Amino acid sequence: MPVDESLRTAADLRARMQERRTVRMFSPDPVPEQVVLDAIAVASTAPSGAHQQPWTFVLVRDAEVRRRIREAAEHEERVSYAGRLGEEWLDALRPLGTDDVKPHLTEAPVLVVVFQQRYYLEPDGTRRKHYYVDESVGIAVGMLLSALHLSGLAALTHTPSPMKFLGEVLGRPRNEKAFAVIPIGYPADDCVVPDLVRKSLDQVVVTV
Repeated sequence: MPVDESLRTAADLRARMQERRTVRMFSPDPVPEQVVLDAIAVASTAPSGAHQQPWTFVLVRDAEVRRRIREAAEHEERVSYAGRLGEEWLDALRPLGTDDVKPHLTEAPVLVVVFQQRYYLEPDGTRRKHYYVDESVGIAVGMLLSALHLSGLAALTHTPSPMKFLGEVLGRPRNEKAFAVIPIGYPADDCVVPDLVRKSLDQVVVTV
């Protein structure tokens, strides 16, 4: 790629990604499934330890399954907000206005539940260790969020704790552990987002 084209592309990506915001208020309008599948395909190109690709993306459209996920998530969140998180964490969350009610889990038309494969299960039940699982899946989720945003969809990373219920609701095998729930859709007409300021480039870059 010629240098001038590279500079234009980088500047355009920077400007577009600056517009990305986490959304908690979704329109029920359907989204094109192929856009979500293409974004997952992008996420699947992420680098991973020993190229083991230790991720599973569960695409949830079924309204009843989303209801069950919300019910279980809100149960865990009630316990967390009642004290399990600790006062310091609750203090950090207060400016965002979050609480134990999670309507995005049923209002968003699509959920992608990302699971990390802690190890690989051979057909005969033998375990094969995976390496750098947290790092690999974290990079993949970042790429998924970027792809969704650049494709015109809004998303949220929701990480209720603990998340064991997700494997149970979705019938995932024992080698998979839930990593994040990502509601996907279009922002609601009355959507509001917290008034946040991102750190400037000189606050996050150190050149040596």
